[in-house]
Amino acid sequence: MLNEFKDFIAKGNVMDMAVGIIIGAAFTAIVTSLVNDLITPIISLFTGGIDFSGLGYRLTEGEEGAIFAYGNFIMALINFLIIAWVVFLLVKMVNKVKDAASKPEEAAPEEPKGPTQEELLMEIRDALQKQ
Repeated sequence: MLNEFKDFIAKGNVMDMAVGIIIGAAFTAIVTSLVNDLITPIISLFTGGIDFSGLGYRLTEGEEGAIFAYGNFIMALINFLIIAWVVFLLVKMVNKVKDAASKPEEAAPEEPKGPTQEELLMEIRDALQKQ
């Protein structure tokens, strides 16, 4: 069983997946910082600094009571939409760069080709008929 596990880990797909997860986690931190530190403050300028996270409805009496915190849900939804938009723009940019890199180089102008074998044979035939 240990040898099977070693074979499984040694396969390239597992290593690629592990690297992808690590890069994804680091990328998540970058996108979250981009949203929280750069984009959300700009949006708050237009919305008057409204923070929905404090909105909720107290379901029971007292400070320890249950709260229906719909404001947190609204903020999570707004953050998701912003993050999804940023990721969309980044993927679009990466695809554009990838397409530009994979475009075949402009084809060099074709050099004029000589006569075909049939054309040469017809010239030889015509030249022999003239003699």
